[in-house]
Amino acid sequence: MHILVFGAGAIGSLLGHRLSHAGHDVTLVGRPSYVRAVQAHGLLLEEDGEISQVRPTVVEGLDSLPAGQRSWDLVVLTVKIYDTQEAARELVPYIPQNTPLLIVQNGVGGEELAQQVLSHTTIISGVITLVVSVLAPGHIRLDTSRGGLSLASTREGLHVAKWAELLAEAGLKTVICRDYRAQKWTKLLLNILGNVIPAILDMSPGEVFVDPHLFRIERAAFLEALAVMRALKLRAVRLCGYPVALLAWAMRTLPMLILRPLLARLIGSGRGEKKPSLQIDLARGRQRSEALYLNGAVAAHARRAGIDAPVNKALLTILMGIAKGTIPWDEFRQHPQKLIKAVHTWKDKDHAGAAATE
Repeated sequence: MHILVFGAGAIGSLLGHRLSHAGHDVTLVGRPSYVRAVQAHGLLLEEDGEISQVRPTVVEGLDSLPAGQRSWDLVVLTVKIYDTQEAARELVPYIPQNTPLLIVQNGVGGEELAQQVLSHTTIISGVITLVVSVLAPGHIRLDTSRGGLSLASTREGLHVAKWAELLAEAGLKTVICRDYRAQKWTKLLLNILGNVIPAILDMSPGEVFVDPHLFRIERAAFLEALAVMRALKLRAVRLCGYPVALLAWAMRTLPMLILRPLLARLIGSGRGEKKPSLQIDLARGRQRSEALYLNGAVAAHARRAGIDAPVNKALLTILMGIAKGTIPWDEFRQHPQKLIKAVHTWKDKDHAGAAATE
């Protein structure tokens, strides 16, 4: 098959490598340094201490391809969720109505953002539970063997089994989910754990989970997300390698003494040596953040449902302040007590505001 992967970061490179290795004609769109590296040395995947090489087509822009090479059976979009609409606009001239678009990204709302631009395109929702690191342009490492890809249709009557089989044959553990919203919110539950707090504090998830006060904040943010899912009538679904429904039950019911070490092991084994994505983005000075579509999604949907999510609102406000430069990162870096105090202050203000409006 002819497959286009738009967004040659860690996940896009992994999918492109797997599909190319399986014999498909793959084109990846990436940055200039990425294109130069892959053209010179191929796309390299390090796994279990071994390196495999493939040589897909790589371009900086689709307009550089000859007209005869601009037809694909499947387009895979793997950009950060905040770049979704810009990427969709670039794809408009190149996606025929009968070519499906598979979106694989973190955060809630990317499918809707793409559909606003590509109104006639069939969209498949995907989430991945594999951890991949970029070692250098065109050189990635698979950090964990547990996990895989979950696919779901975004509309009734669309069957995704064909694409699930394609990806499974390319060496990816693949499951099919019936409700793409449940799929995306289930992944959100995993994405908000050990992510925003380590980013704000510039600490590892392990260090965060050792502190019982920080762990209480992690747990509170997670329970707010579960409350939003209940309001939306969504339940946690099966994702490759992660029993998220069991995790949700544990977060609701287990005592701290048992839950904290259990979660510390789960997050550590699931992420490998890779730092949380929000922490990486802050370190790179990015002013935009997936947190808007993670903790921000929890806060926004909670507001619409008429329920409280003060912890997610507080964490989002602090992280975005750091990202935009209105809050010095050094104010919170390695200062957990300051974050604990800030979250409690925000919660008190939020509850006071809610009481004033009743």
